[in-house]
Amino acid sequence: MKRWLAYPEQWIDALDPYPWLQFAVIVIVFLVLAQIVEMVLCGAVRRLVARTSSQLDDRVIDYLHRPVFATIAIIGLTLATYRLGLDNEAEVVVMAILKTIVILLWIRFALAFARLVLETIGGNPKRFPIAQKSTMPILRNLAMVFVLFAGAYSIMVAWDINITGLVASAGIVGLALSFAAQDTLGHLFAGVAILADRPYKVGDYIVLDSGERGEVTAIGLRSTRLLTRDDVEVIVPNGVMGGAKIVNESGGPHEKYRVRVKVGVAYGSDIDEVIEILSRVAGEQKEICTTPDPRVRFRAFGDSSLDFELLAWIERPSQRGHLVHELNCAVYRAFKDAGVTIPFPQRDLHIKETSGNRPQSSDSSV
Repeated sequence: MKRWLAYPEQWIDALDPYPWLQFAVIVIVFLVLAQIVEMVLCGAVRRLVARTSSQLDDRVIDYLHRPVFATIAIIGLTLATYRLGLDNEAEVVVMAILKTIVILLWIRFALAFARLVLETIGGNPKRFPIAQKSTMPILRNLAMVFVLFAGAYSIMVAWDINITGLVASAGIVGLALSFAAQDTLGHLFAGVAILADRPYKVGDYIVLDSGERGEVTAIGLRSTRLLTRDDVEVIVPNGVMGGAKIVNESGGPHEKYRVRVKVGVAYGSDIDEVIEILSRVAGEQKEICTTPDPRVRFRAFGDSSLDFELLAWIERPSQRGHLVHELNCAVYRAFKDAGVTIPFPQRDLHIKETSGNRPQSSDSSV
């Protein structure tokens, strides 16, 4: 193996009196090598990835073969430049230019690759919950900023620029900004945490501990927007959302929501008839889910009534107000038709005559 590797060195050494000829030979060899690698990528590797069901790897190969070819060719150009015997300053400038070209090529590939990956996960939000319409622009911006910062750092290293002072200055500026915009940064970090933890998503109905209830219409880095049933938009800073107790009515194993209709009947009523009436009323409502099926529960012996509760599932929390109204109306009509009494608190006033002809009153509640 060493003997085979020694042959190129012998040929190059034989051309030592002719530096430009060495330059041309090395460049041609690496161009041929780059062409071979590109043929392998476009041939064998492409046929291999074509067997997969995903189009991601095929498009990655399309983006990859150009920077790979250019990188191999520039490596050959770099090695060939050393053979020209340029002075130190010229050689440093040429090397820096060649490295910069390679870095720019890979920055372009990284941006295209990031865009491709985000498009892929954005097309499958069920598998990737973080890839929502409201979060995709944020993810694209973060990916672009990361790639550009990494590319800028690499270019400065290629030109042998001392970045220690820049880093220190950036640290001082960042510290000053963190104190000046502490609340804003807190909201930004809370927004990132919400996007990562996913306690709620766009389209969910949530209830805050402060009483606001609405549909989540947007999740930004600084704030979350809710649209209430009154079509009023509530904007809540993410710092508040991060520390609040949130009830997600659309969360859980499914989006269905259970409504409760409480009703009391008079003592002496036939409880089996009451249960049958409430079950029939729920079954007659088309918007009530059959799975899980509606249920009737005898909850308590009240002060003036037997307390029942009708439990039924609806498809979305936004239907709660309308369906509770419909169920209440239907229950009242059904009880009225069946002669079931719905009691209400009453107060009786009794007046007594005393020996001094001064009346005394006493009351009792029913």
